[in-house]
Amino acid sequence: MPSVNDTSKPKVLALGYPSYAGDSFMQSFESSFRIDVVEPTTRARTVADLAAKVASSGPYDALLVRMGIGPYEPFDKELLQPLVPHCKILVSASAGYNEFDVEWMTENGMWFCNTRSAVSEATADMAIFLILSILKDASRAEKSARSGLWRADHSPTTDPSGLTLGIVGLGGIGRHLALKASVFNMKVKYYNRTRLDPEMEAKYSATYCPTLHSLLSASDVVSINCPLNASTTGLISIPEFSAMKDGVFFVNTSRGPVVDEKALIAALESGKVKRAGLDVFEKEPEINSYFMNSDRCTIQPHLGGLTDGSWKKAERECLENIRSLFEQGRPVAPVNEINAK
Repeated sequence: MPSVNDTSKPKVLALGYPSYAGDSFMQSFESSFRIDVVEPTTRARTVADLAAKVASSGPYDALLVRMGIGPYEPFDKELLQPLVPHCKILVSASAGYNEFDVEWMTENGMWFCNTRSAVSEATADMAIFLILSILKDASRAEKSARSGLWRADHSPTTDPSGLTLGIVGLGGIGRHLALKASVFNMKVKYYNRTRLDPEMEAKYSATYCPTLHSLLSASDVVSINCPLNASTTGLISIPEFSAMKDGVFFVNTSRGPVVDEKALIAALESGKVKRAGLDVFEKEPEINSYFMNSDRCTIQPHLGGLTDGSWKKAERECLENIRSLFEQGRPVAPVNEINAK
């Protein structure tokens, strides 16, 4: 087991200093670990800078990756090779990890940990914001007000009270969303790979639907909250939109590729989907021009989990995974398994 009682502290290389963790937390952590920092920029520059830092100051025992990785992802052999074979763990402040080559890390003896709950409530907040925005037709109303047209032809909008919210994926984010939706007197149904036990369903006032299509056909508002993986890529496409009610409201705060954007655009154009609220996109940071120009869409630049509170929780969770490996021999919440050699 790695030990913090060694004459030299275990060395952590951080892609950006974890400042949101807080001064007192960092003082405690740095009493047992040394942290060096590379400030990530572009992909090419980050690949070069990480390799140079390892060559000049390494080897490193751990790599910490903060949020906002878009400019320099993916985390693959090209980027991570200089850390091998000494690095024992990579921790990410993001919840999703499709940008991380976990198989390669496992082959090279490197634990990988994402953050499992840090961004859950903030992302649920974004889903609630988008639900209210599209129910109230807020984007079009704001455009009218800013143009000096007052209400223009702004129609009476829709109350959330009494509507059925269908949640695709009742994990951490979905559960926070269910609780928040109940404040607006929405009825919650959900579809999950595994049904929750009766006590959990009662806690979240959530009714299980045995199939995805049975959920979609029963929902006035559909919220996508499942992770992105091989089985969920393109999960919501033409057959799924066809199964939805006419005039359904649609929200996606999970990952862009879960939804077939061409199918969503067709559903918006036909009126099958009345309005859509989107925080994620198939090819982000590029956004399909249809969504940017359509009055039927409220869009955000994947801001769901990017709050000060989420960053604090995420960075602390990352550091606790590192601490646990070196003090207990195993991270708190690993994605993969590394067999002792």
